[in-house]
Amino acid sequence: MTLQDILSDIHALEEDMLAFERKYGVRSETFYAAYVSGEEPEDDNWVLDFGEWASVYRTWLARQAEYRNKIQQVQQNQPSLVGLVRVAT
Repeated sequence: MTLQDILSDIHALEEDMLAFERKYGVRSETFYAAYVSGEEPEDDNWVLDFGEWASVYRTWLARQAEYRNKIQQVQQNQPSLVGLVRVAT
């Protein structure tokens, strides 16, 4: 994946997380910590959403790590924004 692909994925995942956060009134990191500790949804109707939300959050974490790795690769020789900044077309 290119840096732009990763960044696009991150933004799309953040939009998905924001929708869940608005729906359930809790930040994704708070939700995910409770979810991985085994906390069950209060309402059975939430089960599918919670599974999807957890999956989106895990993917977001993975993309964040990929982004950091790509940035480190690009900036190995020159720790600046040179070669990173692109103007949207």
